[in-house]
Amino acid sequence: MVLRVRSLGQIPHPDPAYAMRALPMSDTPISQVPLFASLPSEELDFLAATLQETTYPAGTILFHEGEYGDRFYIVLDGWIEIIKALGTHDERLISVRGAGEFVGEMSLLIGDGLRTASVRVRSAARVLELTRDEFDRLLRRHPVMAYEMLRVLSTRLREANDATIRDLHERNQRLAQAYADLQAAQAQIIEQETLMRELQLAGEIQESMLPRTLARIEGFDIGARMVAARMVGGDFFDIIPLSPDNLGIAIGDVSGKGVPAAMFMALASSLLRAEVTRGAPPEQALAMLNRQLMTRNDKGMFVTLLYGVLWRESREFRYVRAGHEFPLAWNASGTRMAVSRGRGLPLGLFPTPVLDVQSLMLPPGSTLLLYTDGAVEAMDAQETLFGHDRLYQVAHADMEGTAQDLCDQVVRAISRYQGAASPADDITLVAVRA
Repeated sequence: MVLRVRSLGQIPHPDPAYAMRALPMSDTPISQVPLFASLPSEELDFLAATLQETTYPAGTILFHEGEYGDRFYIVLDGWIEIIKALGTHDERLISVRGAGEFVGEMSLLIGDGLRTASVRVRSAARVLELTRDEFDRLLRRHPVMAYEMLRVLSTRLREANDATIRDLHERNQRLAQAYADLQAAQAQIIEQETLMRELQLAGEIQESMLPRTLARIEGFDIGARMVAARMVGGDFFDIIPLSPDNLGIAIGDVSGKGVPAAMFMALASSLLRAEVTRGAPPEQALAMLNRQLMTRNDKGMFVTLLYGVLWRESREFRYVRAGHEFPLAWNASGTRMAVSRGRGLPLGLFPTPVLDVQSLMLPPGSTLLLYTDGAVEAMDAQETLFGHDRLYQVAHADMEGTAQDLCDQVVRAISRYQGAASPADDITLVAVRA
């Protein structure tokens, strides 16, 4: 509701006769405004009859910062917000004014008359509007009111100063915390970079432990490929020349991922090579390796392993399987060869694990493929496994390529199958073509 009456300049200065005709002061809300506390009753009745009273809904902008101001507002009811930098990233609520308080007076007191902040109605507010001219005439009639306004302004200035100090203190605290966080983040970045460099070196060391060149034996072509899921992995393979007539071939997969698996892999592969080069046959070599791992394994880690010896003259591959994937083999025509499937347990868990001792003949034109479970457990976007059948189909598709071509072909096929997904496990392949 908007009540518009004659301006102060159109009504004669209050006199006793006018005061007798005005509303009683107790019924006039303006009498409760502290700014007017020093005014006589006839002046209060005169203001009540002449000032413009307006009701504004919540969200109304009474004026914007930087605008020229020609009036100020006295709050009779409701709440009004004083805001700096309204509508910007730096917007900040300065204060909230309620019943009996006034806003907008600064533009009437300073020389340029510009608003020093924006004012917005927080909840529906009923206000009296006092124009610049009305305010000047009121001060001339009652100069003592300037002292009341000065008192209010001084209080506000002190409160603003205290708020500024508190704000600066809080900002300094946040700045100090941000600086501390930045230092911590920088230290963490340096630590992460150091760790990444150490992991890179660990990966390089692990890669150097693999055969740089694959040992050969007359009548057979050998290839190998390992792809780590992380910078370091738990898979390994080894091609160990035993004599001109036989060759040791090993492939293993350590439980777990990352650095712990890589360290256990390094231990297992070095211990295996030590046993093999002393001339121990496959079954004895794995039994000795298991005993060694049992004494150096407090974390319950284990390794699946397939180790065998390839004999040149007999074309026989005699191997021992300790919980590892069964080998794939096919003849010159591409027909899959039968592979005996015994029971074999991983090494590092049991004092005397059951080992699967087998033998496989590799006639001319045949192919043997050893692999870790990362090859068959790779998944596509629908989480469907690559699987043993698909591995066999991809591996024996090219019957003319080298053993190394076969390994590379399988890795490419698995990579295409996974798409953009990162490999979940290491992939290791060893191929032998007769």
